[in-house]
Amino acid sequence: MPDSHPEPLDFSGLRTYSVRSRHSKVSIDDFATPVRPGMTVRQLLDALPAQLAGADFPELVLRIATARRLGRPVILGMGAHVIKVGLNPILIDLMRRDLITAIALNGAGIIHDAEIAMVGRTSEEVADVLGAGAFGAAQETGEVLNAAIVDGAIREIGIGRAVGEALLESCFPHNDQSLLAMAAHFGVPVTVHVAMGTDIIHIHPSANGAAIGRAGHHDFRMFCRLVSELEGGVYLNVGSAVLLPEVFLKALTVVRNLGHQVKRFTTANFDFIRHYRPTTNVVHRPTLEGGRGFHFTGHHELMLPLLAAALVDEIDK
Repeated sequence: MPDSHPEPLDFSGLRTYSVRSRHSKVSIDDFATPVRPGMTVRQLLDALPAQLAGADFPELVLRIATARRLGRPVILGMGAHVIKVGLNPILIDLMRRDLITAIALNGAGIIHDAEIAMVGRTSEEVADVLGAGAFGAAQETGEVLNAAIVDGAIREIGIGRAVGEALLESCFPHNDQSLLAMAAHFGVPVTVHVAMGTDIIHIHPSANGAAIGRAGHHDFRMFCRLVSELEGGVYLNVGSAVLLPEVFLKALTVVRNLGHQVKRFTTANFDFIRHYRPTTNVVHRPTLEGGRGFHFTGHHELMLPLLAAALVDEIDK
């Protein structure tokens, strides 16, 4: 039987070039600097390798600081997990320093935040109570929040403002740890964007669908107003994989349709993994005509304190 195996390819004629003349994407000039005890946050950022997120993160910090120095807005859109991992004090401090100018939440955000204000703890163990049909049935949570939403609809204000003011008026013992209560105290706008049926308070007898819709639509219109002023500012999406990226994209098209100039601004997404909608609707599409979008993957409880520390250091230098 004839041998049917081909001969290995001969490389002797391969054309080569000098590595010295070749363009290279990585240089020792971009390498990290070894860390040392007692480094400041700014020194740590300066020590990062000038590659990928090591270059992008300091640039985002600078863009946020520049926006605030120029009086441009910094809007934080966030999922409820940010609250659940204990980051309210850091965000409250950024509001106090006028480094966050507005906040957008999903419906779960007001639930966890209100429970923090009322009793200093939140996030039940779903597996322990779902079998009995008791998940989400905490009486005070439903009563306080649904009453606030109904009041907001009557007063023709949004859910975020209505809940924040209700928490303050109730003088709950942990209001100082509540994002909504402190935002109301500081006068920082908070909008809440609800998908009906996603939140435990929707199953309570006190839920009023008309009020949720009325106050929720007011918040969407308020969010559109905030986005209409975003030129030169920053929009951060933290921990919302679907709802807030969709809301942001709709708000952006509304304000552009109405003639507002919102093209040159900065966006950034922070989350555990890269999801389609934040990447597309926050980082890429909105900045096609100007500005810059960033994406950072990591734990909120690590990334947000680092961002806050770097930002405060940059502003105070």
